Amino acid sequence: MSSDAQGASEDRRKYEFRKVIEELKDFEGSGTQLVTIYIPEDRQISDVVAHVTQEHSEASNIKSKQTRTAVQDALTSIKDRLRYYDTFPPENGIVIFSGAIDAGGGQTDMVTRTLESPPQPVESFRYHCDSEFLTEPLEHMLEDSGLFGLIVLDRREANVGWLKGKRIEPVKSASSLVPGKQRKGGQSAQRFARLRLEAIDNFYQEVAGMANDLFVDKRHELDGILVGGPSPTKDEFLDGDYLHHELQDKVLGKFDVAYTDESGLKDLVDNASEALADQEIVEDKRHMNEFFENLHTGEEATYGFDQTRRNLIMGSVDRLLISEDLRSDVIVYECPNGHEEYEVVDSRHSTPDHECSECGEAAAVEEREDVIEHLMTIAEQRGTETKFISTDFEKGEQLMDAFGGIAGILRYSTGV
Repeated sequence: MSSDAQGASEDRRKYEFRKVIEELKDFEGSGTQLVTIYIPEDRQISDVVAHVTQEHSEASNIKSKQTRTAVQDALTSIKDRLRYYDTFPPENGIVIFSGAIDAGGGQTDMVTRTLESPPQPVESFRYHCDSEFLTEPLEHMLEDSGLFGLIVLDRREANVGWLKGKRIEPVKSASSLVPGKQRKGGQSAQRFARLRLEAIDNFYQEVAGMANDLFVDKRHELDGILVGGPSPTKDEFLDGDYLHHELQDKVLGKFDVAYTDESGLKDLVDNASEALADQEIVEDKRHMNEFFENLHTGEEATYGFDQTRRNLIMGSVDRLLISEDLRSDVIVYECPNGHEEYEVVDSRHSTPDHECSECGEAAAVEEREDVIEHLMTIAEQRGTETKFISTDFEKGEQLMDAFGGIAGILRYSTGV
């Protein structure tokens, strides 16, 4: 498999996992009756079956009949799923969720979900029984790779935060007490200069303290630290060895940034794009910049479900751009005269009635499916690459808000 195809397959798998996790997080049990089992790839299936059998036996001691029955039913369902595997789980292990969820009106529904080969290896065997499914370890596996510390400062304020994969997270901020360059009456120039230098030094120490508190514990996971601000502030800060010595060694570079509030963190990431060349957010920005350039020329760009889908079917889309925040379904309708039409709705909304735009007849629902699955299937058939775009930067937000979360960069102009 080519690296592009492998990357596309990985993106799709992450999306499918993320969708299941979101579903699981919405489920609740009326008691401690939702069972989660994490199974690493080196754990023998026979050992897991023995453990589940033991838990089933011990569940007979649960006082509540409803909870006892629900837990034992969940464990029986898990044992049934485990029969599909040989000696060991597949690569990276498996995670099984099973239990009776609250369906409203005092009713429950039994659900069982099996996730094979998560994005990262399951580290250890874990059995968990609670009123909610245990999804946090899986969520951590899906977090974007790359961890960078961010510092922006001038002599008035500073902000410190993280770049985690595609996400910029402001964490701490500080304002300085450094006086302006004009001294108040009665103070000698020498005394005023000395007080001002002391205030600057104190502020740099405060900023370094924030950074040390945030970054030192994560220093072995850090891929680097970026420092931004006007000259000479950032130079003074770094040259003064204010940072913890192990953090000082992690500094990838210093970059000119006009603002030092939270927006300055985004500017810092933008200006450090060369140092972050392999990071996902930089790739996202590159794709969106190319999309907007093509859009402004009116040629090789498409957006919205209908136009993008038509271009995908024509095979003219080079890259399908999907917002990571898109949560919609596409409904396929067919009228008595054979006309097929599509409507995109929020995934949480019920299926609306539809009238054929060509003949005015009431149309029947043929199918409803996840809009991303629908488009990705066409893209894969046509050799089109799919890219999921973060909303953690301005043009990523625009993709979701202004273009409905769906766009494409075309191989050639189609007029569609």
